Amino acid sequence: MIARVWAPHASRVRVVADGVLRDLARRGDWWVDDRELAAGTRYGFVLDDDDQPLPDPRSRFQPDGVHGLSEVVALPEPQPWHGRELAGGVIYELHVGTFTAGGTLDAAIERLDQLADLGVDFVEPLPVNGFNGAYNWGYDGVAWFAVDDSYGGPAAYLRFVDACHARGIGVLQDVVYNHLGPSGNYLPRFGPYLDDGSSNTWGATVNLAEPEVRRFILDNARMWPAEFGVDGLRLDAVHALSDLSILAELSEQTERLERELGRPLTLIAESDLNDPRMIVSRAEDGFGMTAQWADDYHHAVHVALTGETGGYYADFAGLGVLAKAATGGFVHDGTFSSFRGRPHGAPIPPEVPTTRLVTFVQDHDQVGNRATGDRLSQTLDADRLAIAAVLNLCSPFTPMIFMGEEWAASTPWQFFTAHPEPELATATAQGRIAEFSRHGWDPAVVPDPQDRATFERSHLDWAERDREPHRSIRSLYGDLIALRHREPEFAEPRFASLSAVADDDAGTLRLCHGDLHVLVNLGDEAWDAGPGELLLATSPRVRGTVLAPVTAAVVRVGG
Repeated sequence: MIARVWAPHASRVRVVADGVLRDLARRGDWWVDDRELAAGTRYGFVLDDDDQPLPDPRSRFQPDGVHGLSEVVALPEPQPWHGRELAGGVIYELHVGTFTAGGTLDAAIERLDQLADLGVDFVEPLPVNGFNGAYNWGYDGVAWFAVDDSYGGPAAYLRFVDACHARGIGVLQDVVYNHLGPSGNYLPRFGPYLDDGSSNTWGATVNLAEPEVRRFILDNARMWPAEFGVDGLRLDAVHALSDLSILAELSEQTERLERELGRPLTLIAESDLNDPRMIVSRAEDGFGMTAQWADDYHHAVHVALTGETGGYYADFAGLGVLAKAATGGFVHDGTFSSFRGRPHGAPIPPEVPTTRLVTFVQDHDQVGNRATGDRLSQTLDADRLAIAAVLNLCSPFTPMIFMGEEWAASTPWQFFTAHPEPELATATAQGRIAEFSRHGWDPAVVPDPQDRATFERSHLDWAERDREPHRSIRSLYGDLIALRHREPEFAEPRFASLSAVADDDAGTLRLCHGDLHVLVNLGDEAWDAGPGELLLATSPRVRGTVLAPVTAAVVRVGG
């Protein structure tokens, strides 16, 4: 590679490479040295009269962390791979640092056979870009082009992607383009990457009014499929972007890259806007995302199974709400949101494929942003956990599993950080406690995110996977995924093929995918659901199509 960097306001830029300092030539707002830097070279940029070399904003590797020098890497090409379409797939969300005891990408490879046996089609790692500190959820990244050294760096990431593909599993990488982390962010030293006059939940917004910043994002989005072979991106909290038109640019670039690479690529937006333009094509004035997360389905399932109705769950009580989510995608489709205090959302056009919604009953946010990071397995009994599995994997959408959910992991997944700066560490811990205190939680039960024990508690315990009651729920997840892959109705993408009947008094729900019916009985009495062929039941207490209380079944009717 050659040393080149965008630094529009600098009057002088030098590169230090393996201890040798030399000037770069100015070319417009860029600075360049055409001499090649060999693989393994440690380098950094020195701006103006400063003496401190800074890491490359586009560094692929920070072997000594985000404050150290960058290192030139020369990776082999990804192994050949035919790719996977998102439609028909099951996604598995994981955090590399807590997925295994080792917490590295190479350690994660050792567990891929279990995911293949389960039947998942994609893994979706939380952000792996460079962050400050020993561990982090990943959303405090500051080195967007680098794979964090704690996970093994870029070579390990390429090994992980190739290992997934060898098992028929695609990789959807979670990326963050709406903010930068609070520690180790040197980008503003180089140029106007941030809009200091605008902020979101996490700090100053990324300056999308600057064309070179937009190019920075587009180049990063291209890097993951082109250099590492990934199959798509999950775009974090796009509602926090200052200009949503960048999504259409990402969509257009991704379509071009699909043709170049000869395989399908996916873009999934995390959006709380309930705006169907996310998943409408650019030709129809949409943003052209392949899919978007649909929190409303999660909320409706969560309330139905737990009875929680506080905060944003307030509008999701009743099986009728779950029926609406399951057949229309959005609950708030222009209706009044009591949590927001205003009407919210718009209806999804019926011609949009149902597969463009990614749904789940647990994910990193919905678990980790609870005060104690408690999973459904710490709240629900085995019967209700089984119903959660059915509602997740038999939805008409694209289902996603959060790591460990498939065996009802007993370990929590808590909010953890390792900020080395004492003032930032204190502010993070105090802010977390204050946030939950405002919502009525006892501050004493809120884990300190800076305590290493919080991070350690959040690791999966793989040994429990083969013990009861975990083994039975894992078997059910495998059966449900196999059923989903086998039955043709789950491949039907038309909203028009869906219908639902909910009876809140009886506690029953019938979700119909054509002739395939998903039956749920949360009531106190047995429910005779009428004629049909039983395909799967959550309990031996289900007799044909007569469901005992707190059971679920999948049946075929007619035909």
